[in-house]
Amino acid sequence: MVGHSRTEAGAGTVLAAALMGVLLTVAVVATGVVGVVAGHRRAQSAADLSALAGAGALQAGGNPCRQADDIARRNGATLRGCEVDGWDVAVRVAATVRLPGSSMELEARGRAGPVDEAPWP
Repeated sequence: MVGHSRTEAGAGTVLAAALMGVLLTVAVVATGVVGVVAGHRRAQSAADLSALAGAGALQAGGNPCRQADDIARRNGATLRGCEVDGWDVAVRVAATVRLPGSSMELEARGRAGPVDEAPWP
């Protein structure tokens, strides 16, 4: 006589398959979250670099928005907005992130210009 009844036969296989499904779901979700975080950091870097390049071009007498657009494209982003206020350059860029089964567009903003001197204590 066997210690297990026939109704329990294959229960381990079903449990293992269910756990594999849960692990696969967690892996896909984790991949998506990491992709979004990395994509946003890439977009923010592109925005910061574009603003700095635009401010540098403005101080050199060039076209700040054209320079910001060039730097944004070189960093995998698209320039969505560029504003010049005195010596400050503010930009808005977008970068596309590919996720498992879809893609997402992330926006970031950057601003650069001369630093106002603060008195030392």
